[in-house]
Amino acid sequence: MTDDWRQRIDALQEELIRRDDPTAWVREADAVDASLRYPHLALRGPVFGVAVLDPAAGSRWRLLKPVVDPMPQVARDGLNSHLWFTAKDGADDPAVRRELLAAVAVLDREPVNEVEACGLRYRVVRADEFSRGDGENLEPPRPTDPQPAEPSWERPRTYPPGPDVGFVLDPAHDDGPMAGATRLGLREFAYSGARVPAEVRADSERAVDSHPDIVLLPTCFGAVERGTGGWEPSGGLAATPHEARRHLYDGMAEVWAVLYQYDDAKRAVYAKAAEEFRALGRADEFSVAERHFRICRVDRMLRMGLDGPEPPRPSDHDEYGPMQIHPTMDEHGTIAPD
Repeated sequence: MTDDWRQRIDALQEELIRRDDPTAWVREADAVDASLRYPHLALRGPVFGVAVLDPAAGSRWRLLKPVVDPMPQVARDGLNSHLWFTAKDGADDPAVRRELLAAVAVLDREPVNEVEACGLRYRVVRADEFSRGDGENLEPPRPTDPQPAEPSWERPRTYPPGPDVGFVLDPAHDDGPMAGATRLGLREFAYSGARVPAEVRADSERAVDSHPDIVLLPTCFGAVERGTGGWEPSGGLAATPHEARRHLYDGMAEVWAVLYQYDDAKRAVYAKAAEEFRALGRADEFSVAERHFRICRVDRMLRMGLDGPEPPRPSDHDEYGPMQIHPTMDEHGTIAPD
């Protein structure tokens, strides 16, 4: 550990003591316990989102869209929609609308990772997902992880925007000594191993030099299923453990039956299992039809360089390319019929 980092972690410990916040102390104790019980880090792969920089408001990038998308193009499409709807509903000046739509036009036809409009810089950013594990299981939610005051399983679903939106990408900020130590340990992280393609390893090694700082994004939660090669993600990421449980419940109750065309007998098995899982309340493990699921914590690390957050790497592949996803609009807000 360098003297700079030792001083940083010492400062974090002093700040934790100075705050006299019992809740923060309990969270830190949970983090220490987790590092002992689940000492290994299991890499899950890259995820993508959108960040924005307003030079007039300072030099800090903040997240505009959650960093949860599986491909860069999905994040580009999200940025495309944000700019299009801003032009439609949030711009009264034709000149402003024209500038926003010019950025939309670029995203319609080119797989770019950055556009500028109305003085703001928008960038598609990448992060790496990872979970803690003990060699056999992945870490479940901690007692101090956020839970809704009144957990609901009923429809319609009302999900909060989540902690990503508006999150400031500040590599100098840590929530505590354990977060600081984790960030220190990840600075030199790069993909390795024969199973990783050579171009992916090379890009990862270059990123250590080009984007040396680490930001730990807010913790997410998700369901994983035990497969032949270990635990595999089952569905997307959620902001709270309960939201992840609801995603798993919805999958068993009806979504999977439609998606995978279950017959009536199989549909009934999963529907019954869904209600059993729901009745357990805060269960983090569940089995149905010889399948085993687990709710786990998912952390994400985002690299930062001199010019801000790391964009997608050349080896980050898309399954499809850019296309026009909204109707044509003119500078006066008139939408052409398609």
